[in-house]
Amino acid sequence: MSPKHVVFKKVSRDKSVTVYMAKRDFVDHCDFVDPVDGVIVIDPVQLKGKKVYVMLSCTFRYGRQDMDVMGVAFRRDLFLVTRQVYPELQDKEKLTHTKIQQKLLRKLGNNAFPFFFEFPDNLPCSITLQPGLSDVGKKCAVEFEVKAFCGENQDEKIDKQSSVRLTIRKIQFSPEDSKLLPSAETTFEFLMSEKPLHVKLSLPKETFYHGEPLKANVEITNSSSRNIKDISLSVEQVTHVILYSNDKYVKSVAKEETSDSVPCGTSLKQEYTLHPLLAYNKDRRGLALDGRLKHEDTNLASSSIVKQEVLKEVQGILVSYKVVLRMVASGESDDMVFEEFKRAYLKGVVYGDDDESPTDA
Repeated sequence: MSPKHVVFKKVSRDKSVTVYMAKRDFVDHCDFVDPVDGVIVIDPVQLKGKKVYVMLSCTFRYGRQDMDVMGVAFRRDLFLVTRQVYPELQDKEKLTHTKIQQKLLRKLGNNAFPFFFEFPDNLPCSITLQPGLSDVGKKCAVEFEVKAFCGENQDEKIDKQSSVRLTIRKIQFSPEDSKLLPSAETTFEFLMSEKPLHVKLSLPKETFYHGEPLKANVEITNSSSRNIKDISLSVEQVTHVILYSNDKYVKSVAKEETSDSVPCGTSLKQEYTLHPLLAYNKDRRGLALDGRLKHEDTNLASSSIVKQEVLKEVQGILVSYKVVLRMVASGESDDMVFEEFKRAYLKGVVYGDDDESPTDA
């Protein structure tokens, strides 16, 4: 038996158009991005002579969908392209790019038509800020959507009864090919102490995938006259909302607190393990996530990779991570903070959706 492929299907309310897509997650591999492809099935009787279009859009949203302050809508279209599917402008064979499309066209009959889009190089990945328990409506996010609709022309107002909207995600993946071993060190000098405190923080690699534990190596040589205690490490997510507000959010997504100490004249060499997972942060408002498909779980947002010659301002939201080491020195009123940046990229995973029912192709 040939393996079955899950296909997502969504039908308009008046049954005039139906969209079929083989996947909802499209991976940015750094040097290329998976294209968006699918098939639309039309009902000529319900169309009543109208044309059928399909649209791919990328939107940055800052606030609720209906939010409007002094005439300024808190949303911006970062990318928008519309193509006519029916009546055909080209033969189906020229518009068919994948084997799944070919299989669907054979199965769905003469009223099925393919569509195909390629992402430009300057688009961000899907990111949404996790809402609080009392938040309602759409919040701050970079969202991608495929919309199919019918009309006399593509510029007329879209009738919700004869349109289909399907949320998709553009997600980041980075192959683990970097030979860079992140490492940083510093020296603290104390008043009334002849010798310093030397601290080194290092990571075994630069790239970490979702669900993978992060191991951090700490080396402390305490030649000072102060005692070091209460060593703790954390992974912090740094989110820059760079359109409209230029806000910055720093939130801890994993933390390891210890009672480890380094008395004066001694040293410590220790490996600590951290688990930066959304499962431990589900109720934390404002965390950046890898987009969210309806009724489905997701991950902490992957680190943003801004390609050369691409303006950061059109990215909407930028995400990075850092590992922070904190410790207390006797006689000091404040914690000493030492940090080392890391990256975390996503290994692509495909999710389904209860609203857009999957079928077997």
